[in-house]
Amino acid sequence: MPVVQESLKGALRTFFGFDSFKGKQEDIINNVLDGKNTFVIMPTGGGKSLCYQLPALLSEGTAIVVSPLIALMKNQVDAIRNVSDSEAVAHFLNSSLSKSEITRVKTDITAGKTKLLYVAPESLTKQEYIDFLTSVNISFFAIDEAHCISEWGHDFRPEYRRLREIFEKISNVPIIALTATATPKVQFDIQKNLNMLDATVYKSSFNRDNLYYEIRPKKDVEKEIIRYIRSNSGKSGIIYCLSRKKVEELAELLNVNGINALPYHAGLDANTRGRHQDMFLMEEASVIVATIAFGMGIDKPDVRFVIHHDIPKSVESYYQETGRAGRDGGEGECVVFYSYKDIEKLEKFLQGKPVAEQEIGKQLLNEMVSYSETSVCRRKYILHYFGEQFEESRCNSMCDNCRHPRDRYEGQEYIKILLDSVMALEEQQKAKHLCAFIAGNVIAEIKSYRHDKHELFGKGKERDEHFWNAVIRQSLVGGFIYKDIETYGTIKMTEKGHEFIAKPFPYKLIKEHDFSGTDDDDTVVSAKGGAFDEALYDMLLEMRKNISKQKNIPPFVIFQEPSLKDMCLQYPINMDELTNIQGVGTGKASRYGAPFLELIKKYVEENDIERPQDLVVKSLVNKSGLKVQLIQNIDRKLPLEDIGKSQGKSLDEIIEEIEAIVSSGTRVNINYYIDDILDPDNQDEIYDYFKEAETDDLITAYHEFDGDYTEEELRLMRIKFMSEMAN
Repeated sequence: MPVVQESLKGALRTFFGFDSFKGKQEDIINNVLDGKNTFVIMPTGGGKSLCYQLPALLSEGTAIVVSPLIALMKNQVDAIRNVSDSEAVAHFLNSSLSKSEITRVKTDITAGKTKLLYVAPESLTKQEYIDFLTSVNISFFAIDEAHCISEWGHDFRPEYRRLREIFEKISNVPIIALTATATPKVQFDIQKNLNMLDATVYKSSFNRDNLYYEIRPKKDVEKEIIRYIRSNSGKSGIIYCLSRKKVEELAELLNVNGINALPYHAGLDANTRGRHQDMFLMEEASVIVATIAFGMGIDKPDVRFVIHHDIPKSVESYYQETGRAGRDGGEGECVVFYSYKDIEKLEKFLQGKPVAEQEIGKQLLNEMVSYSETSVCRRKYILHYFGEQFEESRCNSMCDNCRHPRDRYEGQEYIKILLDSVMALEEQQKAKHLCAFIAGNVIAEIKSYRHDKHELFGKGKERDEHFWNAVIRQSLVGGFIYKDIETYGTIKMTEKGHEFIAKPFPYKLIKEHDFSGTDDDDTVVSAKGGAFDEALYDMLLEMRKNISKQKNIPPFVIFQEPSLKDMCLQYPINMDELTNIQGVGTGKASRYGAPFLELIKKYVEENDIERPQDLVVKSLVNKSGLKVQLIQNIDRKLPLEDIGKSQGKSLDEIIEEIEAIVSSGTRVNINYYIDDILDPDNQDEIYDYFKEAETDDLITAYHEFDGDYTEEELRLMRIKFMSEMAN
């Protein structure tokens, strides 16, 4: 491949303004310029793109770069045009271009002006493009995100597997394949598929020593995320969610709580996605809430945290997504919220897929579960997964397990039981089967193999499957056993394992995390403060009673008990804070709030109380659009059943929503509906009862009238009463 004679360092300075190469970049570039097939495995932020951009600029002809995302291509092309004095130096070819734009791209390539052409794999399959590219001078092919080729990669794309045959139709030139994540299995798969087993392989260490890894139980997750971002205010971060719906909800919730966040997912139109991405890059927004569609090739060096609201599908996905933090070498915190329910959801997604795909998906997911639940150094675990040895002492407390080490215990006998069982079952079983076998649980697979009749069955029954799973995980990292990928995760013995059976030696195991008791509630929660304050509650009840006597209205009309209880958790001392209290709207706060606020403020000062206000999370007024619609439909005097049908709700649910609206201080007139079901005398009787009642409890009212009125009639009259009296 003819090369413009200029020293590489000089070219690096001229085009990119850097004085020196990073890591193995220089060797890789020389290998490409020498016309050899090249395979680069380099972590996110290691400078992969330079490895094909610089040789392309220095070579005759056009380099074809296969890239999976349109947004990514646009970014890369813009970046290259910035280092050149010609717009024609780089182009992309994909479905977003018009006919005239495609003609311009072809003209620039034919004229020899274009050094880099970015294409989507789908575009390369079109015969017209193949014919065109065959007629021009190609310097080499580059495949970015090459893990997309492997079914074992975390982002497999079938069209990537056809690249080799297409390349052969176009030109016999060298190939450079690049990826930021590849286990040994994926690496081999990529090379085999591209027919480049002869390639020079450059594998950089996967250790990102500036990243801090942490797993947290998924409890009150929205509150925890808001608390985390507030304590890191002014820093940029990415939050990953699995569903588009959760992305939208969480972005809205963050904004309600004063955090400048934007959503990003494939369901948004291209303009919106582009705009949100640019706003994040330009620091007009500090947080992006995204599905995995965001981030491939995003070159923002100062992302300070990456949060996973939901567990990723594989360790590769996790590694790649966390790799977007701290690319400038500065701090980068990676926090995952983990719950068993997430795993169940992801397993459900796999159902209905081809069996091989299900098996691969399950195994990748199991690895992620192991990573989450392990108590060994997380850095060591990740690097072991990518085939790299690492001494945990080098972690420097940059993961939660090293920063807060868990208890260790002597594991010799447990490892011996495990290895004996692996051998007894002829190295044919996966972790789940082994755990059930050792713990003595008769699951269906155990029965079908008749393993419950084996002499070793239940050898470790004094411990549960969770415990034995931990022994397996730590034995994998310790090198006693390995998972055979070809058979989807069957546990096999290593040389070290055989040596251990022959001559057992002391070996410390670490007490594992237990994540039972996590929640994954789809509702967006509002945070509650600390312990409930009984003394304050009694004072508020007394005040409510006095005001009710003065105004001659029942106490519950002023503030209902759940509202008073919430005040004893939150300690509101101004109107804004009072409207965050459950069941208190602006109207009710301004009508009755002042004396209550005064009492709470004095109480807080006198008792030196530390308020949880910094942790108070405003809840998303759920479906506020539907609330407005509900009030409008009531104003139009539509039957409540019809309103319910239009929103996909039962009458009971609609009444519940109206109760919430009224109790927070908004007046709602449903007289038109009540007049149809109760005559005026009955209405007066129920209304007078609520006027005198000590409580608004429905069961008490039902018994008071000896069951003459239904619960529904009493609820509707209570709404009428509260709306007129309280609001």
